[in-house]
Amino acid sequence: MADNLKKHLAKLSKRGPHRVLVGDLDYAGLPGKIYTPAEGNGVPGVAFGHDWLKPIKYYHQTLRHLASWGIAVAAPNTETGPMPDHRGLAADLESALQILAGVKLGAGNVTVSPGSLGMVGHGMGAGAAILASANREAVRAVGALYPAVTSPSSVDAAPAVKAPGLIIGSADIGMFDAGDASKVAANWGGEVAYRELKNGNQQGFSEDTLFKILVGLGRPQTSGQETARGLLTGFLLHQLDGERKYKAFSDPTAEAKKVTSYWGEELQKKAYPDDDSPLAFLNKNNS
Repeated sequence: MADNLKKHLAKLSKRGPHRVLVGDLDYAGLPGKIYTPAEGNGVPGVAFGHDWLKPIKYYHQTLRHLASWGIAVAAPNTETGPMPDHRGLAADLESALQILAGVKLGAGNVTVSPGSLGMVGHGMGAGAAILASANREAVRAVGALYPAVTSPSSVDAAPAVKAPGLIIGSADIGMFDAGDASKVAANWGGEVAYRELKNGNQQGFSEDTLFKILVGLGRPQTSGQETARGLLTGFLLHQLDGERKYKAFSDPTAEAKKVTSYWGEELQKKAYPDDDSPLAFLNKNNS
């Protein structure tokens, strides 16, 4: 499994073979963008949620990347102000997913399979994607990149998510990282793969490079962005498109260069180092 992850990650971290079309969600009454491969029937589709104060224009390369690998993406450009409504963003992600599954896209040459739908997000948007996926049978995969704290709590919502999940955290916590990815993973209701990257964190994933340089947030995390995109792409292609050659991207034990995975008791200790996890609480009460 690990060998397969290493073998395919470098390839999936780069742009895929499909020509990409970009359109507006606005025609359906929801501000945002749609990225699709130029053609394809029954392609997988995901809704993408942005981080706090990070409008969709700062994810152009990421959304284009997913579409280049044959995945249609609908990205609402809502709740972009300083006081966002996390429930509102979650509802908009649900609407975006319904739009993807309900209409022909591109020049009418693309349709999305209603059985191959997922939720994806970064930071606040990752938390909103988790909220939107709780108790939703239609959601078949969830990719949460550096999930941030939301209200209601995405950690509390995680047990209600039965779809397979990919949770990406960071070995290098940034100055403004605002969540606990390991706790989300430790509480996940379905199968979950939790990865920590050594070359990326929450503040480095969005593509507002000039802003980060101006405010002194350090150098662009291009390598970390590519690694996260590759991990996400392989996971979605396996879960939503049935690509068995990418099975390792769903394996909780698989690792690669600058990618460390935690699972089982190791994940619980990572998430709850003081042994205050819900599982530990139950064990104490049953002993």
